[in-house]
Amino acid sequence: MWIYRLLSLCMAGILALFVLAGCGAHAPVTTPAVDTQILEDKAQIENWWYVRFRLNWPENEDPAWYWDTLIAHRIVAPVLEQYDSQIQLWRFHRRAARDGGGHTFSFIFYSSVKTAAGIYADLQADDLLEKIVSASVITKVGYDDLSRTTRPGIADTSDPSWPPVVKKTWPYFIMGASRMWLNIIVETADETADGKPPATIEEMRVFYSGVNDSINEVWKKNGRHAFLHHLNALFGYKPLIYFEKLLLKF
Repeated sequence: MWIYRLLSLCMAGILALFVLAGCGAHAPVTTPAVDTQILEDKAQIENWWYVRFRLNWPENEDPAWYWDTLIAHRIVAPVLEQYDSQIQLWRFHRRAARDGGGHTFSFIFYSSVKTAAGIYADLQADDLLEKIVSASVITKVGYDDLSRTTRPGIADTSDPSWPPVVKKTWPYFIMGASRMWLNIIVETADETADGKPPATIEEMRVFYSGVNDSINEVWKKNGRHAFLHHLNALFGYKPLIYFEKLLLKF
């Protein structure tokens, strides 16, 4: 069962499943006020941190998954490039459900408090993010409280139902899957952009809708062999128990 969950999370991180409403414009949520001394005392403590981008999802419409690709490409990728040497682990999480979480794209990373503070500050100063929020594409941006280090262990954001060996190692796996998904976005966008990125909200909607469609085709046509087959090969082609209680190989 845990292998199925692992594969399901891989699929979700690579495709628009991951696993990710409101109409009014909202300013990005600022990080809670933190005493300077607390930050200095905890500056080098490592912890898992979340940035959650809540997207507008009108009733009776499908989730606009393509905005996830824009956020990953234009908002998060520059942060990853700048802080790469200071982030030990990171990943994306995508989900969309008619519940309290709605359609949310999350950037999750493991770093020191000091690095997290820098990343949060850069995101809050990002002009493109502000523009997207002002257009009500994103209705809320949530940041963790830097004064509370509640996830200091590598396994602390893994599924609690998994065995310890999976919880401790899965973050490395999903970071690789997330990096590949991001690189597919970058490659696809570069091939499509004609020298300049889209500037207006409508241009971005059309452009990243096309990028998302292209990535979906990559997954549809290549996912079984490029991803699932080779993952199965790492485990010696042993079958796994799928959701329907069937033994499957890829």
